Amino acid sequence: MDPIGSKPIAKPGLAPVTPTAPVARVADGVSPQAAETVRSSAVAVTREMAAKPPVDTERVARIKKAVEDGSFPIVPSTIADRLLAFKLNWKPDDAA
Repeated sequence: MDPIGSKPIAKPGLAPVTPTAPVARVADGVSPQAAETVRSSAVAVTREMAAKPPVDTERVARIKKAVEDGSFPIVPSTIADRLLAFKLNWKPDDAA
């Protein structure tokens, strides 16, 4: 009788994975000026994204208006399915 739970998968005849040669870092072949340019552009993008709110306020306003008007499609079974999928870390569109 097999125990309940997971057990390691072992297939006869398969060799263990052998480590490969170390991979060179990207920065090893890049000039310091190029690395600084990339770093400064990354900082600029980060600051630009931090300046904007993480929420699309226009979309939120449209959804709120649709809910108030009664034109937003609220399907309780779909909401329940999505909440359960989120809680159980399922993909909501997976086949049952």
